[in-house]
Amino acid sequence: NFTWSTGKYDVYEEPTYPEKYRQHAGYSIKQTWGYIAERLFIDDEEAANSPDQTSFGSPYGGGDIKYTDVNGDGKITTADMVPIGYPTSPEIIYGFGVSLGYKGIDLSVFFQGLGRESFWIDATSTYSTKYNRYGTAPFVNNTQLLKAYSDSHWSEDNRDIYALYPRYSAYENKNNTATSTWWMRDGSFLRLKQLELGYTLPQKLTRKLKIDSLRLYFQGNNLLCWSKFKLWDPELAGNGLNYPIQRTFNFGVNVTFDTK
Repeated sequence: NFTWSTGKYDVYEEPTYPEKYRQHAGYSIKQTWGYIAERLFIDDEEAANSPDQTSFGSPYGGGDIKYTDVNGDGKITTADMVPIGYPTSPEIIYGFGVSLGYKGIDLSVFFQGLGRESFWIDATSTYSTKYNRYGTAPFVNNTQLLKAYSDSHWSEDNRDIYALYPRYSAYENKNNTATSTWWMRDGSFLRLKQLELGYTLPQKLTRKLKIDSLRLYFQGNNLLCWSKFKLWDPELAGNGLNYPIQRTFNFGVNVTFDTK
């Protein structure tokens, strides 16, 4: 099966912006607007000589995210937010399977996937009453440091302008938590949802035991997942703190007794 679905605004009541990219009409209902992140500032000097980013309300400098001044007015504001990524609900959902049998051996597999969906890593430290948890920002509100952030972050000793995480901070730096392409990720994936492998013993063997048929089988669920996103299961989206997708393994025997 294959499903493609989307919805868009034909009419949207909003001001008439001078920048057409700020208009919602014609875009998906689940479209996200955000800033275009170029990279991290290499140092404080570069930050001071770039378009002003004080509108976020946090001090910024070397190691913080540098954004594109889309409208060229010399400052980063909401007027620089553009449509980014795919909708936050998948436009493509699909699944397919196959069953095979040969000389008592049977195999069935089912794959599930989705495409044309984007999600954003939750880089905030804000408490969510809906999910009863914090975002992924380390060191704030007793949040922990993800190993991925520890392995790849900007610091004075490692001025990697494309590191996964900006410079560490003891407070939530609003400059680095704004919705942008920096935290945007591709939510598409293909999952091996179910696999079952069985073997039915020949009847010439089972009938000696007064058994009409005997089948041994292995069944597994959520065995593999292919995705560009590697930090956690893409179905867990923003911070990976939902209940994890369970991988299960089952071994069993199907027996039919000969009642004749």
